[in-house]
Amino acid sequence: EKFFLFMSQDSYRSFQTFEKLLIANRGEIACRVIKTCKKMGIKTVAIHSDVDANAVHVKMADEAVCVGPAPTSKSYLNMDAIMEVIKKTRAQAVSLNESICCSFVFSLSLQASECVTFIGPDTHAIQAMGDKIESKLLAKNAKVNTIPGFDGVVKDADEAVRIAREIGYPVMIKASAGGGGKGMRIAWDDEETREGFRFSSQEAASSFGDDRLLIEKFIDNPRHIEIQVLADKHGNALWLNERECSIQRRNQKVVEEAPSTFLDPETRRAMGEQAVALAKAVKYSSAGTVEFLVDSNKNFYFLEMNTRLQVEHPVTECITGLDLVQEMIRVAKGYPLRHKQADIPINGWAVECRVYAEDPYKSFGLPSIGKLTQYQEPLHVPSVRVDSGIQQGSDISIYYDPMISKLITYGSNRAEALKRMEEALDNYVIRGVAHNISLLREVIIHPRFVQGDISTKFLPEVYPDGFKGHKLTDLERRELLGTAASLYVAEQLRSEQFLGTPRIPIAQSKRSSWDLSVRLGESIYPVAVSKDGSSFSVEVDGKKLNVTSEWNLASPLLSVTIDGTQRTIQRLSRNASGDTSIQFLGTVYKLQILTKVAAELSKYMPEKAVEDTSSILRSPMPGAVVAVSVKPGDAVSEGQEICVIEAMKMQNSMVAAKTGKV
Repeated sequence: EKFFLFMSQDSYRSFQTFEKLLIANRGEIACRVIKTCKKMGIKTVAIHSDVDANAVHVKMADEAVCVGPAPTSKSYLNMDAIMEVIKKTRAQAVSLNESICCSFVFSLSLQASECVTFIGPDTHAIQAMGDKIESKLLAKNAKVNTIPGFDGVVKDADEAVRIAREIGYPVMIKASAGGGGKGMRIAWDDEETREGFRFSSQEAASSFGDDRLLIEKFIDNPRHIEIQVLADKHGNALWLNERECSIQRRNQKVVEEAPSTFLDPETRRAMGEQAVALAKAVKYSSAGTVEFLVDSNKNFYFLEMNTRLQVEHPVTECITGLDLVQEMIRVAKGYPLRHKQADIPINGWAVECRVYAEDPYKSFGLPSIGKLTQYQEPLHVPSVRVDSGIQQGSDISIYYDPMISKLITYGSNRAEALKRMEEALDNYVIRGVAHNISLLREVIIHPRFVQGDISTKFLPEVYPDGFKGHKLTDLERRELLGTAASLYVAEQLRSEQFLGTPRIPIAQSKRSSWDLSVRLGESIYPVAVSKDGSSFSVEVDGKKLNVTSEWNLASPLLSVTIDGTQRTIQRLSRNASGDTSIQFLGTVYKLQILTKVAAELSKYMPEKAVEDTSSILRSPMPGAVVAVSVKPGDAVSEGQEICVIEAMKMQNSMVAAKTGKV
């Protein structure tokens, strides 16, 4: 509630809206809608697939109904089943999944039912803005700046090549009904255009049931900045400032913030006024987002309009004090907007990190599946908000988006918001699946990001060889080695305790120093540890460190002070061979800690041979094989496509690692 500056508990119930609302969505966004509905006194109905029967949004809702099996097309996008649930539960209003939201037919069927209200814009606005081709034409007519391109549907790969040559490379190939980075490819030549046409059309058909594509000029090295709009059914419309969404991988946003470091008041106003002009041109009524590409000279071009509540909406709520879900419900009921443009502030700064179950070391994030064996959100950190739809024990499956949560921090200025984000990421406990905490933390502390020098090419420019994790400075390396060694000794001392009392030894031991050998990467470091009360004095590289902590070894988080510098670490694993994994500064480091004697004997241990996988095509992620490009006996060359894997609705070409025969 502290983020909603205009809101008090009484203001949520100061007007009558609906008695019951059905939420045709899942995950964090369904939970987000339910929270506001509870404050407004609205009962909620959740729908779910059979694999989501124990999902958090199902438990939060007042009622829940299963609408089909796991695949979204048979459950969350099953229009007939959802309409049956609406009738069965007598819901007065419905909040929709983004893919159904863009469905003209579904909205029309809702409006045909007199007793059901759609929480969102009217059907003509959804139809117009849900189609990138039509929306671009409407934007031109509304005097909104647009990107040069082909204003029609591309029929086949040959036509795509012809159009791309006419526009001039590079070009962007994207799904007409798309969004969320799906069905989008950048092409720099004819071959990439043909390949992009194939993959984009397949992804578009799979994700949106519509394989139509458009082609437009690719604006190289731009910023992605969007304007949040809010409009009612009485002709009123507001722009609620901008969101900077330039940190992306595979055209999907990773880090967002509001406001943008790049915009001046004049550019902000111009973008806001064009966004409102477009909203009014299509008689838009609800919360929506107009997305722009902005070049280095602050020229901006219309990209698309999303007729739904965006994933990144919390940063706007933080700096404006508005609850956008409440505003959408009020507008749907027919109330006029309560605020004027002059009332909309920019109070402070907000940053959002999308926390995904992904391996950031593979293409900046390939999906990971599994069960969340341990999960703890950093809500004890001041000014932190977490929008999630999972809990400890939840499964991350191949069927849905791998998002774990949206982590939002707020501060009076950008530096404060980023510092809190750094602390929140260090205090976020996620076990059981791979996650992208390390990448997120590296992004927000990178000098270019801190200075605001960013674009949509930030990740490939900063990490041209892929993300490798945090690169330790000499001081940080000593801190990690000292902490790991102290942790090892603290555990050895604990093992001597029995029910809080020293075990009865044959001979009283008063050991106070340990000589250890610590392996980090390919290097081995001698480390000397001596105990001084609750602190340890550690010597690494001839330099001494003082390491202090409460040494609560049962806690997933361990606060350690090293020569006055506080660090929050997590020990993820350990075994009897001295191997341990420690999350330090966001990145997980594997170490081996042995006594000096054990280290000398370890050289006699045989090393496990590394498996040769060059003759095997092993998928880097779980998914479905949607195409096989070879057959037994085929000769293939290195880099040749063998098959296509679809995971989380994204298609990935798997290629041969070497020349050989299938």
